[in-house]
Amino acid sequence: MRALCLITVKPGKVDNVIKVLQKIRKTVKDIMIVTGRADIIVILQGTIDEINNMVIDFKRIKEIVATETLIEVEVDLGWSKP
Repeated sequence: MRALCLITVKPGKVDNVIKVLQKIRKTVKDIMIVTGRADIIVILQGTIDEINNMVIDFKRIKEIVATETLIEVEVDLGWSKP
């Protein structure tokens, strides 16, 4: 299972948070600094429990203000060709 975690951090603290996130390698597959409502996006891969625990761990990083997690789902909308 994969998920995107959108992370908002305190002003001027993106570099600090990136350094902490780079040390986490079990579930974290990629880290991106982005523009928009989030400052950082983390791509997570693992079981739903591993992803949930990782997001809970993110909340322990004092420079992180908020997170929003988008879980990948599989839906057949009939768009693919038979």
